[in-house]
Amino acid sequence: MSHFSDLALQYIDGQWRPGSGSWDIVDINPYNGEKLAVITVATVAEVDEAYRAAERAQRAWAETNPYARRLVFERALRIIEEREQEITETIIAELGGTRLKAAFELSLTKDMLREAMQLALRPEGRILPSAVDGKENRVYRLPVGVVGVISPFNFPLFLSMKPVAPALALGNAVVLKPHQDAPIVGGTLLAKIFEEAGLPAGLLNVVITDIAEIGDALIEHPVPKVISFTGSDRVGRHVATVAASHFKRSVLELGGNSALIVLDDADVDYAVDAAVFSRFAHQGQVCMAANRILVDRAVLAEFTEKFVAKVASLTVGDPKDPATQIGPLINTTQADALTAQVDQALAEGATALLRGSTVGTLMSPAVLTDLAPQAPILQRELFGPVVLLVPFEGEEEAVALANDTPFGLSGAVHTGDLERGVRVARRVETGMIHVNDGTIHDEAIVPFGGEKNSGLGRLNGESTVEAFTTLKWISIQHGRSRFPF
Repeated sequence: MSHFSDLALQYIDGQWRPGSGSWDIVDINPYNGEKLAVITVATVAEVDEAYRAAERAQRAWAETNPYARRLVFERALRIIEEREQEITETIIAELGGTRLKAAFELSLTKDMLREAMQLALRPEGRILPSAVDGKENRVYRLPVGVVGVISPFNFPLFLSMKPVAPALALGNAVVLKPHQDAPIVGGTLLAKIFEEAGLPAGLLNVVITDIAEIGDALIEHPVPKVISFTGSDRVGRHVATVAASHFKRSVLELGGNSALIVLDDADVDYAVDAAVFSRFAHQGQVCMAANRILVDRAVLAEFTEKFVAKVASLTVGDPKDPATQIGPLINTTQADALTAQVDQALAEGATALLRGSTVGTLMSPAVLTDLAPQAPILQRELFGPVVLLVPFEGEEEAVALANDTPFGLSGAVHTGDLERGVRVARRVETGMIHVNDGTIHDEAIVPFGGEKNSGLGRLNGESTVEAFTTLKWISIQHGRSRFPF
């Protein structure tokens, strides 16, 4: 399954075929620079073919008994379980993910397929009362039709499966565009899994392309009714704007700048462990990662000493090696840009408690402190192994600092008093926040999403039903209505 060349094609209407664009996306192993695959891009015409195939296939799928639809997801889950080792190697090669990261991503992906099985049976209609005698008001919950999905490079198997499987389970068809740095894990691998699981042709189409080739065709096309996008807030703003101008709904899961707050009564050793994982999981390329560690001055010295020591002990290197905790960033552009941000912060007066080197895509962790309150780096999503340590005095300042960001995705609060933790958590402007835990969590039935620039809408559980279905009112008049003319 993980032979890259076999999956280096477009998947449209059940057919594996090359794109007809005039240039190629080259899929590269970010650790060693090995060329994994060369994929000719899909054009606007192929995006159109994918959407038209989805539109044709969706009608019969929506009429299919949901118990029959559910079997496809059961088989998809079995295929992933049987090929877990192969998929793990593919994640390591294409994404530079460590073995731990691959296991985490596979576990989330399998949970999402289990949830998709439930979602197939979830939509419920209602009968509502009427002010009119003899009137019966039925409200049907129906699939929207076709959903366009644009997924990112960091957890592409999971973050593609998260909208794709539920949208299909609810009776929709899907056109998926994976990130060009993750075309296999985020795209054609899903197509292969669902093809083998018996999903009828046309219901899932995968187009590997780029905005340079197709512009906004994926969003503007008349067929999709909902666009699900996961990625940066800059691109998300554009997606939302274009979608709204074409009367389409968008579900946006965007960047974060999450704070992990360590109060004066926290278990410092435990908070250190939570903070290190929350920042450095998958090299820090996680939207929910803790960019900023806010620490009460009462425990600052102890926390800083233990935190820096633990970060310094992390193993940076080959993601294939099971001992590696920090592998490469997805490409040298990201590594160079983040290194430049660190250099700028240091030039402006920040202190590096730890500062390793950047060699190609491998970046050793950096821990910065003594940041000016207006330092630009405090406002940004840092998609890599760089963390900012910010002291505070008391809860009020902690909340003010946590909220001083355009983002609001995740967060955490560490304290010896759980209810105090909840009180602080309620005041942080964020879609998700965790008391005495890390900032990185996603559960298949719990609403997932952000506030402010971190997104629009929620996914998972009932939120997914809302996102990928629509309501239709059908009234029945028993007896005859009276009309005034």
